[in-house]
Amino acid sequence: MMNGKNAYRAHKMIFYFSGLLRSLPPRPFFQRRCQALLSSFDALPSAEQEAINARIDYYNKLDATHVLSDTATRNRDLSLSFKKSTYHLDFYQTAKYFPDDVAYHYRFGDKVYVPDAPTFVKSRPIHGENRNSVLLKLNSVRHFYTVKDHYRYDDKRNSLVWRGAAHQPHRRHFLDQCYNLPCCDIGATDDKEKTAAYRKPFMPIEKQLEYKFILSIEGNDVATNLKWIMASNSLCFMKRPIYETWLMEGTLIPGYHYVEVRDDFSDLEEKIDYYLAHPEEAQAIIRNANRYIADFFNSQREMLVAMKVFERYLSKTNKTI
Repeated sequence: MMNGKNAYRAHKMIFYFSGLLRSLPPRPFFQRRCQALLSSFDALPSAEQEAINARIDYYNKLDATHVLSDTATRNRDLSLSFKKSTYHLDFYQTAKYFPDDVAYHYRFGDKVYVPDAPTFVKSRPIHGENRNSVLLKLNSVRHFYTVKDHYRYDDKRNSLVWRGAAHQPHRRHFLDQCYNLPCCDIGATDDKEKTAAYRKPFMPIEKQLEYKFILSIEGNDVATNLKWIMASNSLCFMKRPIYETWLMEGTLIPGYHYVEVRDDFSDLEEKIDYYLAHPEEAQAIIRNANRYIADFFNSQREMLVAMKVFERYLSKTNKTI
């Protein structure tokens, strides 16, 4: 059996090779299929159509026509190679279905600001005017990576776990406040001097799943571990999120999808004690989280939603020539 790091490396390699393989046919092959794929929406039951439309409205909030500047990228100029990022590969899987002469703005990476022009991004602030940030499922190989949870909730350790780099002040504050709590097994895995007092060895996901409670804490933008926690048999603890991605973190309900803790983590121990004493409530939240995350692993449905989001972007933008 592969260890955690090797399993993720294998997962990433499969992502690259399968993605590049799916991109081998020339673009006209995909462009001829575009309308048929988009039209498949019409054959879905009305309840599914409503759910998809709600997601499209959430990801793409453009409500007026915008004129893009000549700095916009033309679709024909988007290319792939082994040197390109996982962002490029994800983006190309949607963009390849659309005509070569359409144009758009995109920004890859951890983005915590809203661009001046309508732009495809992985992440955006939840609150405030964020309509220019149009979400797509980018860097999915990292953010939608899950591991099979082989442990029953009742058989897990009665404590909370967290491992991660603590480059950001809010993560270091969490370590300052909670490192010595007896109900927690937390530690920094980076090599920075500021976190030396909190250093603990890397812990693979498979080992973290041995714990009843797992903390999710935002990094540069969203928390990478949130998706695999919600797909597991462990209970997610986190502050109310500030940023969101394709997962629509802004729609998650405290006490229903996760356990909300205060921004200063002062109630963390109290919340752990409460859910240890109320396992039926903990498992109800876990089931709700499992149902929520499951929708994001239907590959055909996810592609349809992404194409609909892309189509709406094009319908709401024009490019000056």
